[in-house]
Amino acid sequence: MSAGPLHLFEAIGVELEYMLVDAATLDVRPAVDAVLKAQAGSYVSDVEDGPITWSNELVRHVVEVKVGAPVAHLDGVAAAFQASLGRIQALAGAIGARLLPTAMHPWMDPARETELWPHESAEIYRMFDRIFDCRRHGWANLQSVHVNLPFCGDEEFARLHAAIRLVLPLIPALAASSPVMEGRVTGVLDNRLDVYVNNSRKIPHITGAVIPERVFSAADYNALIFQPMFRAIAPYDPEGVLQDEFLNARGAIARFDRGAIEIRLIDVQETPAADLAIVAAVVHAVRAQAEGRYASLAAQQAWEPEPLRGILQATLREGEATMITDRGFLAAWGIEGPARAGDVWQAITADLCPADRDIAGALAHIRQHGTLARRMLRRLSATPSREELAALYRELGDCLAEGRLLE
Repeated sequence: MSAGPLHLFEAIGVELEYMLVDAATLDVRPAVDAVLKAQAGSYVSDVEDGPITWSNELVRHVVEVKVGAPVAHLDGVAAAFQASLGRIQALAGAIGARLLPTAMHPWMDPARETELWPHESAEIYRMFDRIFDCRRHGWANLQSVHVNLPFCGDEEFARLHAAIRLVLPLIPALAASSPVMEGRVTGVLDNRLDVYVNNSRKIPHITGAVIPERVFSAADYNALIFQPMFRAIAPYDPEGVLQDEFLNARGAIARFDRGAIEIRLIDVQETPAADLAIVAAVVHAVRAQAEGRYASLAAQQAWEPEPLRGILQATLREGEATMITDRGFLAAWGIEGPARAGDVWQAITADLCPADRDIAGALAHIRQHGTLARRMLRRLSATPSREELAALYRELGDCLAEGRLLE
């Protein structure tokens, strides 16, 4: 890996989020700070565990695990996550808790059960809560995968941003894992995204259309996204606590401070191997567009957010079964339409053969059996009881602990 600024596809950063729950009841357990303290000896926000770092999030029941530094390839990364999560599981078990995967807790009541992180950076979380009320789905009940891809300079940023914008609408068709909310099968496969898109409704410019605007330079990004966003929140945040790049809540956000774009639309899965399989597929798709395999840069950049948002709204509801009828979008992927979103992914990843056997096996499993949300629904009745939900999510917790995929 380059010692200087990282260029396109020289490295990948990966972050995974999991919920801490009571081992007996599976109710959320706001005790991540106690788990980190058990490892570090004091209340901290980050713990280094070899190549993996553990971190806090907005709420006390969510822990983030991430690669400590960007990696040149994904080989062995799933195994490193799995081993590190095993150490978290042991610490959690000592206090009667365990980690639970998937992108939403199935019966959490955020208004009643949310506890904000009270330690380092607490003032940021309190400000978010004061402005937006974080005791809601979309803030307190969501676990995702973030993928950071590097760029160096405006030319690389333009190519990367244009490519990512075309991939975002397809992500739920591969990664949806949240078909249950408030104890109900809602009919939406990706409830996390369905609520996330409206979590900043009070100040709409923070999320925008989720699909980022047609912005392809640092100066334009600052003028058209950052500055309007900072102006919009200023009356609510006179101290300027949130006047930072992290305020941006679009589905992919430019982090010029680290020379990367962060993709935020991936639901966390039942095991790191599945997460890394989806990361590999998404990066493969982004790279194919960035290299002009399907569409020219000008053609990619011409897409307005709204039609892409429309496709995203369909895939977050129906996942891989979504019938995409926008022939222009399909042509941008070299496909004659209409076509199911799952078949679009099959075409995009046909030549993706990861060297890591765990990732390759997980990708084949998803191709054959569908999104995790689809596999979860096959286990549930239309109106599942709490016992039925608990049985499924206990098995999902076992999948995470054992590193296996849900059949």
